[in-house]
Amino acid sequence: MDTSGGETGMQRAGGQAASSADDPVVLPAGDQAIVLEFGTAIDPEINARVVALDRALARRPVAGIVETAPTYRSLIVCYDPEVTRGADLGRRLVELNRTIEAGREAARLWHVPVLYGHEAGLDFEAMAQMKGITTDELVALHSGATYQVYMIGFTPGFAYLGGLPEILHTPRLKVPRQLTPAGGIGIGGMQASVNSVASPSGWRYLGRTPLKSFDTRREMPFVFEAGDRIRFHPVGPAEARRLDALSEKGEICAECEEA
Repeated sequence: MDTSGGETGMQRAGGQAASSADDPVVLPAGDQAIVLEFGTAIDPEINARVVALDRALARRPVAGIVETAPTYRSLIVCYDPEVTRGADLGRRLVELNRTIEAGREAARLWHVPVLYGHEAGLDFEAMAQMKGITTDELVALHSGATYQVYMIGFTPGFAYLGGLPEILHTPRLKVPRQLTPAGGIGIGGMQASVNSVASPSGWRYLGRTPLKSFDTRREMPFVFEAGDRIRFHPVGPAEARRLDALSEKGEICAECEEA
């Protein structure tokens, strides 16, 4: 899976370069979508520009836009071809982007409970041994960082996170597991993650959160969005069971504050 945004291999629209170094490059994505590419790397500043444009469009809707989806380094914009043309829309969005100052938007900070180890911690003890640290040190390192939600994808509500301490950077498994738990707290390379639903995965899992980051029973099914921040805090089995019960009722068992 290409978690950098999925635009690799697309041809730049009309072969034209952006008019300035700070402008995104516009790429076609079929006949009903365009991609605005802000860079080619996983970088917090690039992602901040993606998120800033996405939020600007949410505040000030543009005629013809049906849906937007931010990724690590680009924003895909789906449009109605009966209302607007891709080339015209691309030029308009590049101009809009020039008026936006990235990083000025309020960011939500989520405090997410995690039960480290136990049944869902499929790689918990092995990870500690691999890094030459104790499991307590592993928990302290992982829960001591502040993570940035770069994008949501792969499965509904699956959050790709930046900010993983370098000592915990670890390649994914050579052979993916056929099933990993919902709510799994994972590591894949330099990325961290919050799994949303049970699914196949090659990520390494340290535990799970009782939080359901995707639940269709709620008015807003998704908890996280690109641009959010996350801090994890460890809980014990009894507290995890209590929070599981709340989640089963459709409650969001994580605290959120504006930062």
